[in-house]
Amino acid sequence: MTDKRITLVTGASRGIGRATALELATRHDQHVIALARSKTALEKLDDEIKSKGGQCTLVPLDLTDPASIERLSAIVYERWEKLDGLLANAGVLGPLGPLQTLTPSSFTQTLDINLTANWRLIRSFDPLLRLSDAGRAVFMTSGVVPRPRAFWGAYQASKAGLEGMVAAWAAETGITPLRVNLFDPGATRTDMRADAMPGEDPLSLPSADQVAEKLATLLTPSVTGHGERFEYRKMVEN
Repeated sequence: MTDKRITLVTGASRGIGRATALELATRHDQHVIALARSKTALEKLDDEIKSKGGQCTLVPLDLTDPASIERLSAIVYERWEKLDGLLANAGVLGPLGPLQTLTPSSFTQTLDINLTANWRLIRSFDPLLRLSDAGRAVFMTSGVVPRPRAFWGAYQASKAGLEGMVAAWAAETGITPLRVNLFDPGATRTDMRADAMPGEDPLSLPSADQVAEKLATLLTPSVTGHGERFEYRKMVEN
């Protein structure tokens, strides 16, 4: 057991997920359960967190494996008897191109990671988040949902589905202490953004660390918003 808040971060090996895991573990003194597929990348994160006095637990795991998610929720309950925060950050860009040219496997994989895996997280961790006196859950979305664009069909379908699903969960948990929200980071200096926009000047974009500073606050007890869609740009302006 620990007196720290316990927060699970998916996609914690790089980009915004890594930066937010570091922010939570050091500046917010939370115990982070860092989840990603790359064990090597997680170990580097662990070294950095520990060097700054923070704590984390590493979980090399593939979110497309349903049994692994269920086992993890059982382990979290056995060790901590609750979960205080969930940052569902893991996601893939998927293939870009006309919808009719996408292969069934690539389209399905995009939805599996960006949408279905997040439903499995809700299914497995909802009971543990309700055991916290201030459970907080945040799901990463994208500006392509309110502003659809050509050739991004698989990705924006997965994110639009995610927003609808999270809205339903927020409505279902409204009378509980659990607060459920969405976060749109906007264009950020990450590898995913570089893959999508190779000609863009990365220095014109906010860094993952800058975005993480705002995102981490949504996983603290002070947050009262519920069923909201937070945008990094607006949070900075305010």
